[in-house]
Amino acid sequence: MTKTPYTVDVYDLMHRPGEMREKTLDIVVPEGFGNAVIGVKQGGKLRVDLRLESLHDGILVSAEVDGTAVGECVRCLIDIEQPVQVEFQELFAYSQDEAFEYEVHEDTIDLEPVIRDAVVLSLPFQPVCQEDCTGLCPQCGVRLLDNPGHKHEAPIDPRWAGLVGLTGTEPEES
Repeated sequence: MTKTPYTVDVYDLMHRPGEMREKTLDIVVPEGFGNAVIGVKQGGKLRVDLRLESLHDGILVSAEVDGTAVGECVRCLIDIEQPVQVEFQELFAYSQDEAFEYEVHEDTIDLEPVIRDAVVLSLPFQPVCQEDCTGLCPQCGVRLLDNPGHKHEAPIDPRWAGLVGLTGTEPEES
């Protein structure tokens, strides 16, 4: 098994029920993950506080993951950063069994799929820069939070548009 930043050695816990270790991992993310608009980018940092407990069936991993996700607001398209804080608990089994999704390989466990799943599922599907973000003007694309009094002239009724030039004056605003 190749070593990654997510790989944890558990040789000192294997087949010793009742033993427990705590460990902290500071991971520089080798490959980014997230959804289409927000995620933890490549080179981002995750801090993982682990508690590893040896059981008869395997190693129980309890973890708290902290980091920062970056993306863009789906309403106004500005760049945003959002803290990521997730917790998970997963059993890594000693033997291959359908009842367990993860297993101990040789004397290590790979936390990447568990961390990736926990972080991605915690990310918002439609992140916003602030809850009351009004987005962009549909006519000209100006960010409405930066221009609160932003208005356009009332559109001319297309049925009367041909008559606008006949009077020699501009149409009145409604």
